[in-house]
Amino acid sequence: MTKAQNKTKETQASVTDFLNSIAEEKKKHDCVLVKNLMEEITNAPAKMWGTSIIGFGNYHYKYESGREGDFLKIGFSPRVQNLTLYIMPGFEKYEGYLAQLGKYKTGKSCLYIKNIEDVDIEILKRLIKDSYDYMTNKYG
Repeated sequence: MTKAQNKTKETQASVTDFLNSIAEEKKKHDCVLVKNLMEEITNAPAKMWGTSIIGFGNYHYKYESGREGDFLKIGFSPRVQNLTLYIMPGFEKYEGYLAQLGKYKTGKSCLYIKNIEDVDIEILKRLIKDSYDYMTNKYG
């Protein structure tokens, strides 16, 4: 039996080319802003993961089922409806930040932001930093 592989893997594709391919200027601007924030906070270079996710840092995971792989510590993707930020630890430990963040929605590990102006950038920076630090402390 073959183990399932993670479909989203780090690639050598150009982050700059990907960002430049975003047709909507506002979305492109927001993505460049988030990329620059994440690079500054993580001190890690932006890397493409799959065809549409920009990630920073990586970690190795292994589930009890035996499935294992590598994934980004934090990242984002410009989706059609929202700018999606990947906060890998989830949001339980960040309720204080979320209460101050502004207008957003969440999924299990996804923070959905429609307009970057709708969130407090300083709170977003703290959320990014704490999430990245948590992943780094847990997985190295």
